[in-house]
Amino acid sequence: MALPLLLAACGTAGGASPQDAGPPRPGGTLRLGISSNPDCIDPQQVSTNASVNVGRQLVDSLTDQDPKTGAITPWLADRWTVSPDSTSFTFHLRSGATFSDGSPVDAAAVKTSFDGIKALGAKALLGSSYLAAYRGATDVDPATVRLDFSQPSAQFLQASSTMSLGVLAPAAFRHTAEQRCQGTGLIGSGPFVFTSLKPNQNIVLGKRTGYRWGSPLWRHQGEAYVDKIDFRVVPEPGVRSGSLTSGQLDAITDVQPVDEPQFSGNGFAEPVRPNPGIVFNLHANVTRGVLTDQKVRQAVSKGVNRPEVTSTVLTPNYKPATSILGSATPLYTDLSKELAYDPAGAQALLQSDGWVPGPDGIRTKNGQRLSASVLFSAVFNQNQSVLELLQQQLRKIGFDLKIELHTNAEVTRLQQAGDYDFLWYNVTRADPDILRQQFSTKTNNRSKLPADNPLDASLTEQSATVDAAKRKPAAEKAQRTIVEQAYSIPVFELTQVLGVGPNAHDVGFEASSRLQLSDAWVSGS
Repeated sequence: MALPLLLAACGTAGGASPQDAGPPRPGGTLRLGISSNPDCIDPQQVSTNASVNVGRQLVDSLTDQDPKTGAITPWLADRWTVSPDSTSFTFHLRSGATFSDGSPVDAAAVKTSFDGIKALGAKALLGSSYLAAYRGATDVDPATVRLDFSQPSAQFLQASSTMSLGVLAPAAFRHTAEQRCQGTGLIGSGPFVFTSLKPNQNIVLGKRTGYRWGSPLWRHQGEAYVDKIDFRVVPEPGVRSGSLTSGQLDAITDVQPVDEPQFSGNGFAEPVRPNPGIVFNLHANVTRGVLTDQKVRQAVSKGVNRPEVTSTVLTPNYKPATSILGSATPLYTDLSKELAYDPAGAQALLQSDGWVPGPDGIRTKNGQRLSASVLFSAVFNQNQSVLELLQQQLRKIGFDLKIELHTNAEVTRLQQAGDYDFLWYNVTRADPDILRQQFSTKTNNRSKLPADNPLDASLTEQSATVDAAKRKPAAEKAQRTIVEQAYSIPVFELTQVLGVGPNAHDVGFEASSRLQLSDAWVSGS
């Protein structure tokens, strides 16, 4: 089931400031502080939060996804049909939409765009996974496009709502992928257009004049309210927060737990939304060391005190994990009972498995220490603090968790080589198929599972139909298998926490917890 997803710590849902600022008004510039430099702003290529939040404003998608229900709704396509085996998707396009160069958003343009994403290969980190089985597109007529897949791809319907499959104009593909990353030739049909980029400083977007084909889920139709969005790169969390409180910025992303109290009241708002997809977790390589033992993995899961993590290192804005999927994910299953803190049960499980306490408290068995390493990168500021707390918790059951900080590139290299015990990560996607992408032996197989594992069948089954009623049992079984077999140890749900100043209003989220800024507006001087 899908839960209501938009939560506000203070102020109104969507990010309006608490005071009565009157009706939305056009004009002005929204100065928005982001936490890292987007190395690429082409929405078809990006994957980092900062890049995604910029790219989302430039392109429209074939469909949209309701943040409250998870339902797929019209956008550039006003209706669609899916073949019974989920290998063919036919979209009927709305009339009148154009790209910023004036060319029409027609079937030929959609075909060119999807073929272009497929051609990007690994450069389209997210899009290429959504289009792994893509065979090609056919422009049936100017207003009808059919996309075909070589195997059942129910996940594609949700993928069609993401900015990673946002539609670019045919003219965009006359430029190289590298040029589009820097904004050159980045021609979309979205409510904003690219204006300028200064690396490590800012990215400026301008309002698209004449825009009138926004998602029906948005609060208003027609042109965006603000004339410009000035995304300012401010990596240091304290400086970012200080710039908001001093009025140098109108809103900021990635508010850190220590800074949250600054934006509770006093004219500020703090919109929050949990990320759908895979929660932050210890993902086990079941072919390595002590993690080959299922009872060890299960004991680690019992030894993790998830509520202590969120109450000690994080804040009430963050939820303890209750499944491998976040609670904001469509077809999420509540497995909180299976993930309850049970240190006595963990110790009993290890004792029965032959692991006995050593002189330093760490258990041993046949001369082997009960120890494993976790690889992580600092993509979330609190990662190290969370892992240090997990390290303390697991020592209480006699397990030695070693923490290894690496760069993003090093983590990727070690992951691809299979050179890890635990991986620490999360992945955002508002569809349960993200489990297949990470766990299936036919895709990333981060657990290094054998071909006869108990998980693959349910992962494949949930990918075979867009019918939620038929898909739900397989998605539930997959979540339950991952938790019960302890292929992964879920810990907490990542939450997007924004800080919004008194002059900014309706800075909101879409279903993947990315920024939706067509409705945003500014008041005051």
